[in-house]
Amino acid sequence: MLDPNHHQGKFGHDYVRVLASAAGLVWSTDDVDVDGVDLCIKQPGRTRFGISPQIEVQIKTVSRPRYRQGQLVFPGLSHTQFNQLAGSDFAIPRYLFAVHVPAVATQFADTVTGALLLRHCGYFLSLRDRTRFPADDAKRKVSVHIPLSNILDVPALRALVAGSPR
Repeated sequence: MLDPNHHQGKFGHDYVRVLASAAGLVWSTDDVDVDGVDLCIKQPGRTRFGISPQIEVQIKTVSRPRYRQGQLVFPGLSHTQFNQLAGSDFAIPRYLFAVHVPAVATQFADTVTGALLLRHCGYFLSLRDRTRFPADDAKRKVSVHIPLSNILDVPALRALVAGSPR
């Protein structure tokens, strides 16, 4: 059995993988995490946006979220993690995905007749317009504010991969 922190993190990753599969997209991971990318999600083949458009994502989970003025306040990014997402000079667009998960692992998923329920909800944020910190610091934390309208669902994920965030 996984310890609670690893279990929560794995569920967050799997939550995103399920959405990608439901959206008809494919995902992959690098064999080594050297630059903060947890998943690459792409639409294979030719599209009106080019060949195989894709995004790179860093996935975080939160079990006790804080909300302020219509935003999820995520306090858990280190300066290093922030710098791996901030700025406009990435060849492939990068996003932070924050998945609000239950505090108790037994509530992560339920099955009912005809349905699988995954709890609770994912959100996305681009830090493209943010300035990086001058130095990476894995110990210093920064809060980011994610609009509650940035719900990570199948249409949003398809739009992000296609290059047209909502």
